[in-house]
Amino acid sequence: MNHLSLFLPCAAGVEDFLAAEVQRITGSTDVRKSRAGVGLMGAWRDALALNLHSRLAQRVLVQLWHGPYRSEQDLYTAAGDVAWEIWFTPQQTMKVEVTAQHSPLQSLNFAALKIKDAVCDRFRAKRGERPSVNTTWPDVRLYAHLTAETLSLYIDTSGEPLFKRGWREDKGDAPLKETLAAAMIAATGWNGAEAASLDDIAPLYDPCCGSGTVVIEAAQMALRIAPGLQRRFAFEKLLPFQPHVWHGLKDAAAKQRREWPAGHKPIVFGSDVAFRMVDFAQRNAERAGVAFAIELRGGDALQRLPPTTQPGVLLLNPPYGERIAAAGVAGQNAQSRAAERGGRAPRTFTVGAKAAPEPGLGRESAQMADGSDGSDFFERLAAHWKSHYTGWSAWLLTPDLKLPGKMRFKESRRVPLWNGPIECRLFRFDLTPRRSPPPAA
Repeated sequence: MNHLSLFLPCAAGVEDFLAAEVQRITGSTDVRKSRAGVGLMGAWRDALALNLHSRLAQRVLVQLWHGPYRSEQDLYTAAGDVAWEIWFTPQQTMKVEVTAQHSPLQSLNFAALKIKDAVCDRFRAKRGERPSVNTTWPDVRLYAHLTAETLSLYIDTSGEPLFKRGWREDKGDAPLKETLAAAMIAATGWNGAEAASLDDIAPLYDPCCGSGTVVIEAAQMALRIAPGLQRRFAFEKLLPFQPHVWHGLKDAAAKQRREWPAGHKPIVFGSDVAFRMVDFAQRNAERAGVAFAIELRGGDALQRLPPTTQPGVLLLNPPYGERIAAAGVAGQNAQSRAAERGGRAPRTFTVGAKAAPEPGLGRESAQMADGSDGSDFFERLAAHWKSHYTGWSAWLLTPDLKLPGKMRFKESRRVPLWNGPIECRLFRFDLTPRRSPPPAA
């Protein structure tokens, strides 16, 4: 278990940030970036550590087979060659999921069934009995990914997606995923985790905080709290699992936590026009163990003044008229664009159940009430920032590529990020003082 091929899928646009994170967690210098994921050779202990510490990966997968295929029979043969019996027992339930990009196979349903049959037939030959299928709460999750010519087989060590940290119980209609919030923070270069002391950390403020995803992620990063400390993982049910190794990793992570001096002022700030969402954010922050590091208030983003005299980072995913559900017009358009650009939204099939997109494809605040594109709101927001937030850097995530023009701003940076199937940009605006009018003649 010391030479495993690990693969960590992530949202498109996050690959560079995830590669840097994986290097920091594992110390590996052989990290390979690919579209929507990062791979490396590592040990079983690395797989556990990545589950515990990664804020950007969607899962941690172990690749058990990779090679060419031509037909469904090739899938059966490949799955039958994998020594599944060293990973789990026939008494455990399993789930097989297949994704494909440009695969010549007509039915992912049939492909998944062939892989499931191969796994069960191998167990029957080796152990005299076969595992059962459970698509709702399986003990073991198996993944197959098909390209035009190759098949990759994986076993999942994470279980539920890694964006489920275990602290968010109160949420809005379309919450931002924690992994995307962490990617937004990473893109800004905010110094929360790297600062030598709490006094050296620049303020971070989300004026459209919703149920608090961005501010809670930032506070946990500043306090060096591992994101996986409050949840369970699939590897705890796999045969290579050793409890003492896992407990050692968790103990080491607990010792890395930054101490919070009594009476220290908050370092992360959030507000929302909906007081109900502020209450949600407060309760989520308490469950996440960072409520003392965050100041949350109600109020309109067009009226809120800076929470500190020290300039810092404005970071927000504001309401915009395109979305809420990926099944809406924006989601459908994004899916079409993804297919045209090389299949960022692959076909998916799960044995025994209809595949569905994971939640969290929209935004925590409500859609614009009048259904407009929000041009007036963003123009007024820009004027408010120019008047009151001189010296701050503002980062704004949006699918509207024309937003800087609507705000009459010139962005200093734009970072491509995907919010589920929705293609977005994270724009940076450097807020400088207003120019004084020329003196009268």
